[in-house]
Amino acid sequence: MQVAIDGPVASGKSTVAARLAQRLGCTFLDTGALYRAVALLALERGVSTDDEAAVVALLEREPPQISEGGPSGGAYTIRVAGKEVAQELFAPPVSRAVSSIAAMRGVRERLVPTQRGFADERDVVMAGRDIGTVILPHATVKFFLTATLDARVDRRLSELREQGIQMDRVALRAEIERRDQRDRARKTSPLVKAPDAVEVDTSKLSVDQVVELLERGVRAAAAKL
Repeated sequence: MQVAIDGPVASGKSTVAARLAQRLGCTFLDTGALYRAVALLALERGVSTDDEAAVVALLEREPPQISEGGPSGGAYTIRVAGKEVAQELFAPPVSRAVSSIAAMRGVRERLVPTQRGFADERDVVMAGRDIGTVILPHATVKFFLTATLDARVDRRLSELREQGIQMDRVALRAEIERRDQRDRARKTSPLVKAPDAVEVDTSKLSVDQVVELLERGVRAAAAKL
C-alpha cells in the first residue's frame, strides 16, 4: 500500500501522515526531512545553500542515510554524517535554506530514487510536496492538504515553541509566503495537486478529524483493489 500526502508548508501533512501510518500499520516517511538533512549538512560544512554544484557534490560525498524505525516505531530515522538527526532539521536556519535546496534539480535527481526505493520495500504513508505527482504517481490513494496562511503560521509557531524556538510571527509569515512561492514556481517537481488527489482543507479541523477522514478514504480505496 502506498499513500501519498502532499501540501504546502505547515498544512499538517507530516503530523497527519505519521498518525495515519500508525492507524494503518504502515511506515511513515516525511520526504521533506531528507531535503532538510541536505540543508543541515550544507550549513554544517559551510557550503552555500544557493550553490547547486557545491551542494550536489556534498550530497554525493555524504548522502543522508534513511532507515525504518524511530522513537515512535513504524517511522524513519535519518543520519547525517553518521549522526542521527531529528529536531536539528527544524532549526530556523535549516527552514530558511531548505526551499532553495529542494528546488535544485541535481539534489532532487539524487534523492528521488532513495524515496522510491524506500516505498518499494514496504507499505508506506509518505508526505511531501511531489509525492503524488513524481515520487509515487501510482499510489493507492493520494491526498492534497491545504490550509489558510494564518492557520499554517499558527501551527508552525506552535511547533517551534514546543521545540523551544522563538520566532516573530510577522517574520514567520513572510518566510512561509516565500517558501510557498518558491515551491510552486520551481521548475523541477513544483508543488501542485495531482489530478487524482483528494483535496482536504485542514484549516478548521483537528489532527484527529483529518486523520479519521483520510483513514476512511484509504480503507475505501483499498477495498476496491
